[in-house]
Amino acid sequence: MRRGPSEFLPLADEAVRAVAGPGGRHAALIEDAFHVLVETPGGGVALNGDAEARRGAKRAIETLAGRVASRLEITPADVRVAIDEARTGGSAAAPTTRRGVVAAKTAAQARYLDALTSHDLVFGMGPAGTGKTFLAVAHGANLLRTGAIERLVVTRPAVEAGERLGFLPGDLTEKVDPYMAPVWEALSTILGAEALRKRRERAEIEVAPIAFMRGRTLSHAFVIVDEAQNTTRLQMKMVLTRLGEGSSMAVTGDPSQVDLINSHDSGLAHAVSILEGVEGVAVSRFTGADVVRHPLVGRIVEAYDADTARRQR
Repeated sequence: MRRGPSEFLPLADEAVRAVAGPGGRHAALIEDAFHVLVETPGGGVALNGDAEARRGAKRAIETLAGRVASRLEITPADVRVAIDEARTGGSAAAPTTRRGVVAAKTAAQARYLDALTSHDLVFGMGPAGTGKTFLAVAHGANLLRTGAIERLVVTRPAVEAGERLGFLPGDLTEKVDPYMAPVWEALSTILGAEALRKRRERAEIEVAPIAFMRGRTLSHAFVIVDEAQNTTRLQMKMVLTRLGEGSSMAVTGDPSQVDLINSHDSGLAHAVSILEGVEGVAVSRFTGADVVRHPLVGRIVEAYDADTARRQR
């Protein structure tokens, strides 16, 4: 790589090692992204390249150094997120949970967190395992903890139960909870079981099926509509129009996993098609590359996507 003007960034040894990465892989990502030469002579990082390239690389390195100072692990995904933020000038909001900061693992997650903090309505679309629901729950829990909202409301369609909830044993909570298990698990992970119990008793956290949203106005709340691909168009319109004063909403789902009898009636794809570009609305899209579960999950998603593409052709 051609050398240009040089700049030296003094950093702690731990931060220097994180910027370099195992076998120099992190530094290589930064070099490729900004067309600079990254060297770690000791006591800091030397950047060689033109002024604009050095500025971008410097921003990414400072982001990584900040993560190190917060005692967070640095992975290649974190480096790519830092690069993306440096290029776009964005900065992903980082909700804080009982286990510390919830950090984006991919550039798409970073953009999603940014959208959640800057828009009143955010659609998060993509395959399972990309963190759509977990990050939305973490963001909402953080708003609740800091007093920015009065309630966190999570709703999802109970498609499997259809109109037969009344035939299930138990009271309303016992009927509904099996369909809300993924949401309760996320809330328990983020808040802790005891804090979740107390906030639920105080009605600060509510989890309910889509049908229970009809006729309500949700003010000073953060609303999460999960598994939104299984809402009908009428249900989607109904829940979107529940927003009241001081409220915002995240709508998450996977358009490729519609369980409705009439898949063409899915409210998620329809809502995005008519609302994308409307002021106050953001759409975040995830792919198999954003899957943060077992690495095999990403490959499974990609294989199914490829099969769908072949069938459509």
